[in-house]
Amino acid sequence: MRHKEIRTKLKYIFLSNTFLFMVTYSFGQTPTLGTDIVDPSSKIIEVFSGGEGLILEGPTMGPDGTLYFTDLIFTQLEGMKAGIIWNYNPQTGDTEVFRSPSGMANGLAFDVDGNLIACEGADFGGRRVIKTELKNGKSTIVAGLYNDKPFNAPNDLVIDKKQRIYFTDPRYFGKEPIDQPVDGVYRIDTDGTVHLIIANASKPNGIAISPDQTTLYIANYDLGSSNFLPNDFKGPTSEKSGAVLEYTLLPDGNVQFKGILIDLMNYGPDGIKLDSEGNIYVAVKGNIVVYSPNGNQLAEIEVPNKSATNVCFGRGEFNKTLFITTSKKLYTLEVKKEGFHIPFNK
Repeated sequence: MRHKEIRTKLKYIFLSNTFLFMVTYSFGQTPTLGTDIVDPSSKIIEVFSGGEGLILEGPTMGPDGTLYFTDLIFTQLEGMKAGIIWNYNPQTGDTEVFRSPSGMANGLAFDVDGNLIACEGADFGGRRVIKTELKNGKSTIVAGLYNDKPFNAPNDLVIDKKQRIYFTDPRYFGKEPIDQPVDGVYRIDTDGTVHLIIANASKPNGIAISPDQTTLYIANYDLGSSNFLPNDFKGPTSEKSGAVLEYTLLPDGNVQFKGILIDLMNYGPDGIKLDSEGNIYVAVKGNIVVYSPNGNQLAEIEVPNKSATNVCFGRGEFNKTLFITTSKKLYTLEVKKEGFHIPFNK
């Protein structure tokens, strides 16, 4: 396929999803700002607009109060540039490159020791999960293979109180062969062993764990972009194109499917995070929509460019601040709820 054709098709995926967001806003219900979640006087503030790729992703705050986020650069659209991990200082407003090439990093999280854990995807990326020590910049591979084969494209992750890492592995784009037969969800134990714990969620994307550590949430995002996978791909197809799935998280780290918590019909949820009360913040329909733990909608936070991809809470003095990544911009919003975090070791 020629570059021009690839560019046209990939842009169509992104723009068609954005159009879908805009149609919902124009012709669906007017988004409501739940006053229990956000004060009506609170304003969304643009703090960064220098994204070089198609979307920003993976926001997470480190122990020093710096926000880290990723810049997904679709190589065939962006002149074969490498991906970027940025860091943003909310005290000064400065943003700078933390690492590039990023290995096409997507989701980010910090462990209790303050190490940055990154999911590296496909499209000339690492297709692995790596750990970087901020004090010296050294990185180690946490998980690079399953059954002696590379992952499809690690996407997003969450770490539980026992420091086990859970990550999703869907393939949305990239020319590399698809080596895993399913777009799965994996658990990495503290001894380094890797376990496939969910194999039938279609396109697992965002992932989160409840504050009481008994529930695992998966954002299933399958809007047909698998049409751009290799023609011989034999993986599963989705019966539910957009939903937040709920699983019981067992003490041993395995899960049991409970059901579809939030049926989003044809809208694809992306990143998800929880506040300290267990409410679920979902990047969907171009906005951030907030749901209670039982799936009732509490609020819809309008995002200016209607292309929200992920969200996180800050820490410390920023624990009531949402950081929202979008197509090329980063926004902040003060809310009434505190984010849920596992504290760093002192």
